[in-house]
Amino acid sequence: MVAPRRVALLLAMAQVLLGSGGATGEPCPEPQVVPSYYTTSDAVIAAESVFIVEISLACKNGAQNVALYADVNGKQFPVTRGQDIGRYQVSWSTEHKLTRSGTYEVKFFDEESYSVLRKAQRNNEDVSKIQPLFTVNVEHRGAWTGPWVSSEVLAAAVGLVAGYLALSARSRLQA
Repeated sequence: MVAPRRVALLLAMAQVLLGSGGATGEPCPEPQVVPSYYTTSDAVIAAESVFIVEISLACKNGAQNVALYADVNGKQFPVTRGQDIGRYQVSWSTEHKLTRSGTYEVKFFDEESYSVLRKAQRNNEDVSKIQPLFTVNVEHRGAWTGPWVSSEVLAAAVGLVAGYLALSARSRLQA
């Protein structure tokens, strides 16, 4: 059993490391966003379809510590901050069968709008009225699942046809 003094000391150390207010981010008025993204294009070598969205974010007030959250089709993901100032990344994966080709709308929320979103979800309210900080559209062309006929089946079929033609030619020559 851990002594109450040790627990209090550990909590105090964690508060000092995280800052007195916890891990809060700065507000970002009028964000300027430059997005880039990657989606899985080959389902043969990958177990799931992967989506990676990277953004460069510049705020009017020069904020560099913006806490962001992403929402994709009603599912939320934390956005990680990159090593470079103003760089952020979010990623997720889905099964190939469940992944459709087309445009995926990735809504980015700051802490304030994200807490409003989570509260609306808890209360079963309409979340479509909550405005994200900004939105990025990701085009997914779908993942190639390989040829319709595998090379082994095609080679066997060609071998059977060649064998049949050879046998029929032999029987005609002997007749």
